[in-house]
Amino acid sequence: MAILDNKKVIIIGDRDGIPGPAIAECVKTTSAEVVFSSTECFV
Repeated sequence: MAILDNKKVIIIGDRDGIPGPAIAECVKTTSAEVVFSSTECFV
């Protein structure tokens, strides 16, 4: 995905939605670098 090429990415997932590690696995298919990944609970 050209928009993420050679970028650094911060991922904040949602406990009731898509967790951070799942998003990180998708981002790893690009040339982006995941610098932080977390799953939070937004109440």
